[in-house]
Amino acid sequence: MKILEDLNIKTNNLELYETAFTHSSYANEHKLKDDYERLEFLGDTVLDLIIAEYLYREEHLEEGEMTKQKANYVCEQALYQYATDLHFQDYLKLGHGEEDSGGREKKAILADVFEAFIGALYLDQGLDKVKEFINKAVIPFLKKDEGFFVDYKSLLQEAVQSTSKVLEYVLTDETGPSHDKVFTVAVKVNNIIYGTGRASTKKEAEQLAAYNALLKRVDTSK
Repeated sequence: MKILEDLNIKTNNLELYETAFTHSSYANEHKLKDDYERLEFLGDTVLDLIIAEYLYREEHLEEGEMTKQKANYVCEQALYQYATDLHFQDYLKLGHGEEDSGGREKKAILADVFEAFIGALYLDQGLDKVKEFINKAVIPFLKKDEGFFVDYKSLLQEAVQSTSKVLEYVLTDETGPSHDKVFTVAVKVNNIIYGTGRASTKKEAEQLAAYNALLKRVDTSK
């Protein structure tokens, strides 16, 4: 696999990386046992650990600021950027339907694949090799202080925290197949809807709902 050559990875288990690039639609069509989802779960945790350790050792930030910084560099938009910079889309294995619907360029899929690749690399080469990879693929963005993520939920919370209002996020709709869900979330203040958001993850839908509420410049103190 050329991407492994480009990254100077001498694998002990090529199958792990093949799985990391295998979407569920391809696995279903070809009756394969595994797709990238389990590796994605593992890679998400490993990436969180490495970024958290870097921020602790190098940035000397307070806990709350470290939380915000980590969220910035592990959000879907950031993962998508890392994946496309490495041309991970060229190695994706997609089912015909997903391919025809533009799955090769979908932000959610490429973000997931980036995490799955980290999971594969961790199992194959261990934590030190993953850190080496993250130092090349991710840490330069931190050093440049390049922002990907604005925590609109925190901003909205700050807008209402001086009052005794109740802020909540409610899932109002969920559509699509299991591998390609779309979630709709409404943000309410004292049971009044102030904004809605639709996205491929609940977390992103909540952020969009908060963004739309802030965009309207609603006076949440009333």
